Amino acid sequence: MDERAGEASAPAAGTGLGAVGEHALAGFETHLRLERDRSPHTVRAYVRDARDVLAFAAGRGHAAPEHVDVADLRAWLGAQAAADAARSSMARRAASARAFFAWAHRAGLVPADPAMRVVVPRRGRTLPGVLKAEHAAGLLDVAGVRADDGDPATARDRAVLELLYATGVRVGELVGLDVDDVDLDERTARVMGKGSKERVVPFGVPAVAALRAWLAARPALATARSGPALFLGRRGGRLGDRAVRELVHELLTHVPDAPDLAPHGLRHSAATHLLDAGADLRTVQELLGHASLATTQLYTHVSLERLRASYEQAHPRA
Repeated sequence: MDERAGEASAPAAGTGLGAVGEHALAGFETHLRLERDRSPHTVRAYVRDARDVLAFAAGRGHAAPEHVDVADLRAWLGAQAAADAARSSMARRAASARAFFAWAHRAGLVPADPAMRVVVPRRGRTLPGVLKAEHAAGLLDVAGVRADDGDPATARDRAVLELLYATGVRVGELVGLDVDDVDLDERTARVMGKGSKERVVPFGVPAVAALRAWLAARPALATARSGPALFLGRRGGRLGDRAVRELVHELLTHVPDAPDLAPHGLRHSAATHLLDAGADLRTVQELLGHASLATTQLYTHVSLERLRASYEQAHPRA
């Protein structure tokens, strides 16, 4: 795993749309980052989508943002549909275009908002992938065995996985943690979620043990650039989300019959296992930091699907 690539870094700016288009994209990025306080991941995705629609319109002869019309936007979405883009991807890209042109209109960069008449495709409602409880236990066992080798990085990896599964935090929230955000005596972590909303999440004894071992090993990786970051890469910088994704994918290959999931799969798994064990929906909503209970209710469908499968397998009259 190349952790250097996984440590946090800024994306390179693109070129090729002309000064007017690049100026508009730079302003949109600033708006998302400073005024809307969007996450770095969201900012990159929205700016990338806005760049894509401007480049598409330029190919149709509309090189400047003020010349883009609703026909360009519909053709852009139609080209993605023809390429079999996922409905969720098309929905996000359409939302990005609407956000960009709404901002550009307010900023006086375009005379009218062409995206107002674009219908955003509805996202397909799909059940998230989850690990079975025994697969989650197997994943943590693999991380625990590796941590016995005395390498500070494997102690860190074990703590990363224990905390991801114990708390259900997003990977961006996990890598954003500082040392002082974790209280081992109270067994809680202070997490900065979407929209800069802070919440406190509990974790159990295994995560405490893994964190204590990592904090004892952390000085071996710490450098002048480490700052207060809880989790560090091998070069001493704050661990990046890509490194965590590579870690989860790699360790899951050592768990027999386990599906290949991203770190978000551990979040889905934690929520599902809590509900399966009797936790109420509001508690899980608070733990995950969902603004809407409807978002959390998706996990009840996961549990019901698993209940249905068990019933059909075991009940004599199924």
